Amino acid sequence: MGSDASSAADAMGVLRAAVPLQPEADLVLATGGGERGQVVGLVLVDVSNGFCTVGAGNLAPVTPNKQIEKMVDEAARLAKVFCERNWPVFAFLDTHYPDKPEPPFPPHCIIGSGEENFVPALEWLEKDPNVTIRRKDCIDGYLGAFEKDGSNVFSDWVAKFQIKTVLVLGICTDFCVLDFASSALAARNIGRVPPLEDVVIYSEGCATYNLPVEVARSMQGTLAHPQDLMHHMGLYMAKSRGAKVVDRIII
Repeated sequence: MGSDASSAADAMGVLRAAVPLQPEADLVLATGGGERGQVVGLVLVDVSNGFCTVGAGNLAPVTPNKQIEKMVDEAARLAKVFCERNWPVFAFLDTHYPDKPEPPFPPHCIIGSGEENFVPALEWLEKDPNVTIRRKDCIDGYLGAFEKDGSNVFSDWVAKFQIKTVLVLGICTDFCVLDFASSALAARNIGRVPPLEDVVIYSEGCATYNLPVEVARSMQGTLAHPQDLMHHMGLYMAKSRGAKVVDRIII
C-alpha cells in the first residue's frame, strides 16, 4: 500500500510540474452576490446519491471518499449561504429512463431508484423557492437544459436574474462539470447566454471518482481513473476552455 501511495504521489508531482494549475484570485461574495454588485449564480452539478452516496448505485463510491465528502460539504455550505441571501441557485440532477442507456456507462440515476435525487445534505433544496432544478439525461448540463421548443432553461435562468458570473460546484470534475463549463463558455462566446461573462469553478467544491489502474485491469473495457490526477486534469481542461478556477471563496 505504501508503494502504491508513493507512486500516486510521484505521478501527481510529475503532472503538476508538466501542467501546472495556478488558481485565480479568491472569489469574493459580497452584498448583491459578487464584486462591484454583479450578480453571481450558484450552479450545482449532479450532487446526487447516484454519484456521491456510498453504495447507492453503479457509479456511486464503494467506500467513503474524502474528496467527494468535502465536495458535498462545500455544496451544502454555499447553497445555504445563497438561499439565505436570496441569491440565485441552479441545480442539475442526472436522471435517466431505464430504456435509454448512456454508453459507455452502466445504468445509473434511473428514475424512481432514488439515485437521481439530492444527497441527504441537500434534500432541502427540493422545496426551496430560490432554487431552479433541471433534471438532465446527458453528461452536458447545458445541452440537457434545452427544451423541445429550442429554449434553454439555464440560459433563461441567467437572463431572468441578470447573472454575470456562475460559480460551479459538483461531480465529476472531468465529466459533467467540465462539459457544462465548456458548453456554457462556448454559448457565451456566441451570445447565447447574455449577460453571462464568467464561469468560475470552485476546485474544493468539485470531485470525481476513483478507479485505480490495478482495479481497472481486472474489468474488461474499463479505463483507469485515478481520482487526484483526473480531478487536476478536469480543472486544467476547464481553465483551458476559459473557465476561472479558484480554491477559496470569501463570504
